[in-house]
Amino acid sequence: MIQLTPQAADKVRELISKRENPASGLRVGVRGGGCSGFQYFLEFADAANKGDRELDSHGVKLFVDPKSFLYLQGTEVDFVDSLGGSGFKFVNPNAKRTCGCGESFSV
Repeated sequence: MIQLTPQAADKVRELISKRENPASGLRVGVRGGGCSGFQYFLEFADAANKGDRELDSHGVKLFVDPKSFLYLQGTEVDFVDSLGGSGFKFVNPNAKRTCGCGESFSV
């Protein structure tokens, strides 16, 4: 399962509500790249693509492609707002190594 913390779900709903064309959910995935091999990404989505897993986390629809699902199983996405900065943080139990900024990982 891939899930959002309550704080992350609140932030996603807030961001969706501010969009000119509100999306129905959030695409969560990984791409090749970054300093550690894979890079996380989040983007607004209107619907699932063919083969996607559609999950619900605290009332937010999450769309995850099959490849990303393998790398993200058990991942929690949090939203952190602190003096050092704010943003979404991935806590991925599958990551063997992460970069300093936390935006890329290797398995």
